[in-house]
Amino acid sequence: MFFRDTARRMAQSRGLGGWVRNAPEGTVEAVFEGDAEAVDSMVRWCSQGPRGAVVERVEVTDEEPEGLTDFRIS
Repeated sequence: MFFRDTARRMAQSRGLGGWVRNAPEGTVEAVFEGDAEAVDSMVRWCSQGPRGAVVERVEVTDEEPEGLTDFRIS
């Protein structure tokens, strides 16, 4: 939960909508919507994560916005 909760707080502080969740295979998935610079900032943050996180890689896929305005942990 630490990665997800920190991601939620970081996304909210940047005014982003979206979600973050653990995937069944043990990875973390996230969707970020909002200002392009804020989204890029979150993607960069995800490549490091919070202190103590082990991030092996980040895969980015551009998608059409869904109009998400709040950010939640799924």
